[in-house]
Amino acid sequence: MNVSEAISKRRSVRSYTSTPIEPEKLELILQAARLSPSARNQQIWKFVVVRKSDTKENLVHACDEHAFLAEADTVVCCCAVKSDLVLPNGEATHTMDLAVAASFMMLQATELGLGSCWIGAFNEAKLKKLLRIPEEIKVVCLISLGYPHFVPPASDRKPLSEIVTIENFAQPHQ
Repeated sequence: MNVSEAISKRRSVRSYTSTPIEPEKLELILQAARLSPSARNQQIWKFVVVRKSDTKENLVHACDEHAFLAEADTVVCCCAVKSDLVLPNGEATHTMDLAVAASFMMLQATELGLGSCWIGAFNEAKLKKLLRIPEEIKVVCLISLGYPHFVPPASDRKPLSEIVTIENFAQPHQ
């Protein structure tokens, strides 16, 4: 599978089988995050890998009752160890860096025949307590991983003509 195929086949999977992820596949997914780009190559991230059933059950309560987290073989909590770096345009680098790393993980998972889902709805204080994450660390997102029990169909996407302009904001894409 090439990158274009992985992009088109990636879905937000919320139903997983009980088949465990092979260690070498999980390693490739984590390597994808490690190799992703980051602002100024700061690599300000830490990834907490959760595989124990009881911990995943507790994650459900910290993540808006997303029950599928308990079904997933693995949940990766994506954290920023430094969140005060800001680009000249005023944007914090940690959210962008971890969004890119999470995207790389999800695309690698797709290429390996695994499902994934980005989770942004969570109670950070509960997550920090559960996973013993220090107060100064920022939790950005979680990624569930596993063999899909059900892969949803592709969702509708806007055509390029609605989202792309050429040379300036007002010039439509043909």
